[in-house]
Amino acid sequence: MPKSPPKSPSPSAALTQPPNLSGAQIRQTFLDFYAERGHQVLPSASLVPEDPTVLLTIAGMLPFKPIFLGQRAAEFPRATTSQKCIRTNDIENVGRTARHHTFFEMLGNFSFGDYFKEKAIAWAWELSTEVFKLPPERLVVSVFREDDEAFAIWRDQIGIPEARIKRMDEKDNFWQSGPTGPCGPCSEIYYDFHPERGDDHIDLEDDTRFIEFYNLVFMQYNQDAGG
Repeated sequence: MPKSPPKSPSPSAALTQPPNLSGAQIRQTFLDFYAERGHQVLPSASLVPEDPTVLLTIAGMLPFKPIFLGQRAAEFPRATTSQKCIRTNDIENVGRTARHHTFFEMLGNFSFGDYFKEKAIAWAWELSTEVFKLPPERLVVSVFREDDEAFAIWRDQIGIPEARIKRMDEKDNFWQSGPTGPCGPCSEIYYDFHPERGDDHIDLEDDTRFIEFYNLVFMQYNQDAGG
C-alpha cells in the first residue's frame, strides 16, 4: 500500500535542522549503511583512470565501467565506495553555483545486475531521513521527464506529494560519463532551505533555496559513437 504523504511543514518544522556531522562522519555513516545492506566496501580508485574516454576520474561509477559494459565480471553483486573525483566535465559551473566543485569525494552505492530503482530509491530516502535525520518536509526530488517508473516509486511507495516531484530534461536528469559509454536517467534529492515558500514556485535551479545532495543514476543504456 502507498505510504501516507509527508505532512505539510508546520512553523516549528521550518526551524528543524539536521545534526551537524563532519565529513569523516558522513563518509563512514554512508559506507556503514550500505555495508549493512550487503555492499562490499571498496577503496577509492586512482584519479587517473584506465579509460581513454576521460582524462581523470570524474565519478564514483567510472572504475566500474568495464562491469557495466560487460567487459569484466563483477566480483560482488553490490559495492559501495568513497571515490576521489576531479570534475572536469562540470568545470564551467565551478564558482557559478553553490553545488559544483572541482576535487571532492563522491559517495556511491552500486548494483551489478542485482537491485534497481525500487531499492535504490527506498535506501536513499531511508539514509537521508532516518539516518541523517533530514526532515522529509524539506526534501524535493527530481526525475528524468520520461521516467514514469521512478516518478511512481517516489509518489506511491515513498509518499512524496506530486508537487514536490519535478520532471527535468537531459541537462539535469540524464547522466553520462562522456560522449560514449554507460548512461541513463537519474533522480536527485534536493534540500529545501525555505519550505515556507510553498510548493507553487519550486525552481530547483534556485541555489538560494535548493541544494542537490543525492543523485541516483539508473545506468540502463550504453551510448555509442553514433549517439
